[in-house]
Amino acid sequence: MQIVGVWKDLGDFVLKGVSLDVGSGEYLVVIGPTGSGKTILIETVAGIYTPDKGKIDLDGRDITNEAPKDRNICMVYQDYMLFPHLSVKDNIAFGLRSRRVPRAEVEKKVSEASELLGIWHLRHRHPDTLSGGEQQRVAIARAIVMEPSVLLLDEPLSALDGLTRETLRRELKRLHAHYGVTVIHVTHNFEEVFSLADRVAVMNDGKIVQEGCPEEVFRRPNCEMIANFVGVENLFKGICIEMGGISEIEVEGLTIVSTACSNEGEEISGREVFASVRPEEILLSKGPLDSSARNSFQGVVEDVVDAGMVVKVWVDVGIPFVAILTRQGYQEMALKRGDSVYLTFKASSVHAF
Repeated sequence: MQIVGVWKDLGDFVLKGVSLDVGSGEYLVVIGPTGSGKTILIETVAGIYTPDKGKIDLDGRDITNEAPKDRNICMVYQDYMLFPHLSVKDNIAFGLRSRRVPRAEVEKKVSEASELLGIWHLRHRHPDTLSGGEQQRVAIARAIVMEPSVLLLDEPLSALDGLTRETLRRELKRLHAHYGVTVIHVTHNFEEVFSLADRVAVMNDGKIVQEGCPEEVFRRPNCEMIANFVGVENLFKGICIEMGGISEIEVEGLTIVSTACSNEGEEISGREVFASVRPEEILLSKGPLDSSARNSFQGVVEDVVDAGMVVKVWVDVGIPFVAILTRQGYQEMALKRGDSVYLTFKASSVHAF
């Protein structure tokens, strides 16, 4: 699917020239702040809105002005939208029967999807007797039996409890592998990005601001907005000076060395930049480390917070850094507030944009 320069003015919100290529069989996850346009984008793909400008191609044909029923695109919302007067089986079969698919084929497809989603035993029940997780499985089954060219999921797991969400996430992954359908999945949940996405696109203010594999987007955000949105904790503003492939970033009197002072090939030497270092990339020690890492600073522990599986340590080295220790590492170091420590990280761990 190709979304090419799509604009849609809804009065209080505007999609602004959105372009996306979604590969056949790809699982694309779209994230972004509330009100960034994620749902409006996929509703435009579904045909609920017609673009003011731009076009949408699917399997080599222009579907920009096609009616939703002719697009072979199915959409699942977070609130299920099941038919209350129909049984689970009849809900799942509804679209197939509307297409006048032969009865034997309907039975086969409904049975297959129900078995994959673990709801065949519920086939005679009605939606109001089901849990939220069961209702969402029915909604997904109703969509997947249609064998859509594209399956659109609008925060399909957000209304579920944590355990059900985790279970359904695994089932979505299995369904995607089984059917090979192209999926565009809107969410706020980063766990869904890393467990499901082949690729992720970030939206803000009606535009796509970055796309790539999850690792790339989360570790190397291309702007301050994305860095803040994905939770980059060590984010500093400074002046970048390049010298023979190595960059020095001056941040409040501290010099941070980087080998990645760039933004998609754009020259930023001599300019004000943002520099980020992931907390898990930082080594903490009671004394200087014998290391080839180019960044090593002495500081004072300001705070220690037990975060469950890990321990977060805030260190003031002239600017505040946060580092992450395993529980074992924390216990071995026996850190407490006021302790003098060294923090060390590689120049390649510093991303600047």
